[in-house]
Amino acid sequence: MQFDDDARLDTSEVQDVRGSRIPGGRATVGGGVAGLIALLLGLFFGVGPDQLGLSSGGDQPAPAASSLDEVRQSCHSGRDANTRDDCRMLAVVNSVQDYWDAEFTRRGGSYGRSPTVFFTQRVGTACGTATSAVGPFYCPGDRKVYLDLDFFDELRTTFGASGGPFAQAYVVAHEYGHHVQDLTGTLGRAQDGRAGAGSAAVKVELQADCYAGVWARHATTTPDESTGRPLISNLTDADIRDGLDAAAAVGDDRIQERFQGRVTPDTWTHGSAAQRQQWFETGYRSGDMGRCDTFR
Repeated sequence: MQFDDDARLDTSEVQDVRGSRIPGGRATVGGGVAGLIALLLGLFFGVGPDQLGLSSGGDQPAPAASSLDEVRQSCHSGRDANTRDDCRMLAVVNSVQDYWDAEFTRRGGSYGRSPTVFFTQRVGTACGTATSAVGPFYCPGDRKVYLDLDFFDELRTTFGASGGPFAQAYVVAHEYGHHVQDLTGTLGRAQDGRAGAGSAAVKVELQADCYAGVWARHATTTPDESTGRPLISNLTDADIRDGLDAAAAVGDDRIQERFQGRVTPDTWTHGSAAQRQQWFETGYRSGDMGRCDTFR
């Protein structure tokens, strides 16, 4: 995945609070293997920490920009995105939101942009206080994506994904798929608390995978405002394979097999490895969000 060196990055779309101390109660989750499995299945590529009771309760303070805001200090152009992980993630956020802004407009709607919050260790959100252990998530309470960049090392070392820049981009695009669902009213279908292979929760997650694929199809053709050229100048078949590999690595069946030694579909919350790959491919091959109706 290559970015246009001359493109200007919009740093306003990322709030960099890495290194900040966030006040508020401590987030907790059940201990032992059972707690770990619940955490992994419930929040990797999911919505806010409130869904598993990780909040300490009460309103949480919004994260404030850190004096160490490296994004604004270091991430200015596509050239920076080609050399730094945090700048790359900013560039992906810019590209994903440029696409959805244009697509909503084409369909006669209005897309409300959502910032991504880069944090370390712990962060306060409108959905509660979360730790890095919950992985990337979207909080519908404040309509923000939350991401600890160290997660990408976990994706490779703990979950066995091959890694690569586009595997990281897939993660971000999936979370913005939840934002699209929030704007269109679909996200609420997953709020009934039910799990299982046929549950609404799984269908919501698979649709977010499909939306990530739709963005990927258009990533090299969506123009950037600063240059009139696409921010992402090159996306290869190998990049797409990295994205598919990441999608499979966080399939419910793969995670359950790895951490509990057996597969229990009645507890699934995100879908199997094959399903996650299938729906990402559906979005990528069609380039049409209308083909992402996982509820039909």
